[in-house]
Amino acid sequence: MSFDVDGEKLRRLRIEKALSLRALGERTGVAFDTISKLENGHRPARLATIRKLAEALDVEPKELMKREE
Repeated sequence: MSFDVDGEKLRRLRIEKALSLRALGERTGVAFDTISKLENGHRPARLATIRKLAEALDVEPKELMKREE
């Protein structure tokens, strides 16, 4: 099952933590090009990926998910 990621929020949190795409990728085990695609809204993410990113950015996973309108 895949979920839409709030790419703008993901990018903002990554920059606030002073992490490059590669650095966040190394911390999470998520490929940096995958993170880039998530930030740009070009792909959804599995829950496991969202959890890894959220943990590295010190936020709840739901904060990275797009809200249903």
